[in-house]
Amino acid sequence: MEKFGIYGKLIAKEGEREQLEAILLEAAESLQNHDDCELYLVSVAPEDSNAVYVYEVWSSENAHQASLSLKSTQTLIQRAKPILAGMERISTLVPRGGKGI
Repeated sequence: MEKFGIYGKLIAKEGEREQLEAILLEAAESLQNHDDCELYLVSVAPEDSNAVYVYEVWSSENAHQASLSLKSTQTLIQRAKPILAGMERISTLVPRGGKGI
């Protein structure tokens, strides 16, 4: 089965990027012992004061979909919704390998 990768951009409401970043880092922490999540990287770009980027690698697309129904994931989604101004899936990828996966 092919690995599944997503590169996404979440846009926080003005002045809320740090809070969104903190929520996404909590998501990363909650996935530490989730074997199907191979990589969950949270980044910011200095030139974009409202955006937080997330790159995820999963064992499969089904594993990613299943993770969205976890109670911990749903709780974090509910916390993020009020501060989100938008979301963009930059790309869906098929990871082939490299350091970290």
